[in-house]
Amino acid sequence: MDNHDTSYRLLFAHAEMVRELLKGFVPGDWVRELDLDSLEKMNGSYVSDDLRSRHSDAVWRVRWGPRWVYVYLLLEFQSTVDRFMPVRVLSYIGLLYQDLIKRREPGNSPLLPPVLPIVLYNGKPRWRASVDLADLIQPMPQALHEFQPRQRFLLLDEGRYQAHELPAGRNLVAALFRLEHSATPEALRQVLALLVDWLKTPELADLRRHFVEWLRRRGPSLDPQTHWREINDLQEANTMLEDRIREWKAQFRQEGLQEGLEQGVEQGVTQGARTMLQRQLLRRFGSVPEPLAQRLAGATLPQLEAWADLVYEAETIEDVFH
Repeated sequence: MDNHDTSYRLLFAHAEMVRELLKGFVPGDWVRELDLDSLEKMNGSYVSDDLRSRHSDAVWRVRWGPRWVYVYLLLEFQSTVDRFMPVRVLSYIGLLYQDLIKRREPGNSPLLPPVLPIVLYNGKPRWRASVDLADLIQPMPQALHEFQPRQRFLLLDEGRYQAHELPAGRNLVAALFRLEHSATPEALRQVLALLVDWLKTPELADLRRHFVEWLRRRGPSLDPQTHWREINDLQEANTMLEDRIREWKAQFRQEGLQEGLEQGVEQGVTQGARTMLQRQLLRRFGSVPEPLAQRLAGATLPQLEAWADLVYEAETIEDVFH
């Protein structure tokens, strides 16, 4: 289990995270009928009858009227997509049912509780495999269909969500997804500012601490220039990013002024700013398309400074010039 997996497991050991996962990402009006205050984390390790140990990611249960619904959350961070994931889900749910039967969880009911399996996937390739076991079974005579196992799972492919597709307003899971896929330090800082506000109450201190742990482990791959391992709280991380962005902008202006002075006061300042902006664009985006290079060539000093302010915040080079 790598550090990334561990930090996610820490986060989803909190009822607040599971509550907002259900509210923001599970389709259907039935979710509104759940008593989300009743969420309980279950023992996540099951042993099958042949004594082979299997470890799940997170199992929760929540009241739906007089009944319980079990939420089986698998955190999947492998570098490749597992096309046989429906088989794994079927196996895990079978072990869950065996464990519930042994512990007499159904109580006086002759029926087993429903299970909602959720796979939270964070690999770089987008998930293209089926989420339905039926798609993995070879064609067969119609008479055999009724004897085949059935299993689907709800897939949450983090990288597939566009910003406008994430739940609006306060949602900690959406904030986690935004952190994970922030394209710029400014985008990271904006999400951190929200988390500072959302997690400021004393009862969320442990969750706040686990978000800090997530940043320590994941942050270096999101923004290598920030000293993530030195942070102790979310406000400190937010302030650190604010300072670095401010220093970067000041350095840009200073270097532009210096190049300008070297080239002559009259037109040198503007040309120096243009040169520095082009350098930063190349560093940030790799290349400058010809139409944008022409706009650079004819820009005034105020326009160059305005664009410079956006280099660190824009997700695409086109966004800088809007």
